Amino acid sequence: MAGPLQREMEELLQHAFIPTRLAVMNDSAKHHGHAGDDGSGESHFSIVIESPAFSGKNRVERQRMVNRALGDIPGNRVHAVAIKAMAPGE
Repeated sequence: MAGPLQREMEELLQHAFIPTRLAVMNDSAKHHGHAGDDGSGESHFSIVIESPAFSGKNRVERQRMVNRALGDIPGNRVHAVAIKAMAPGE
């Protein structure tokens, strides 16, 4: 079951990119006891997102777009977010 931060991230990304594919995975259990684990159970995430909005953009531009869409979540409310962003057909 998705927690509140995971649901918020999914909503923000859906709104910003209207993705053809979106998966937000909570990886926090893999990092239990490591740096950045705040005990909330929502400290580390991986995102796989496919959207036409990423066409013609390089990897860094795509990651910046995703981070902007997530606002204050990466680095503030969540310790780590791994992002794989692609355009349809890639």
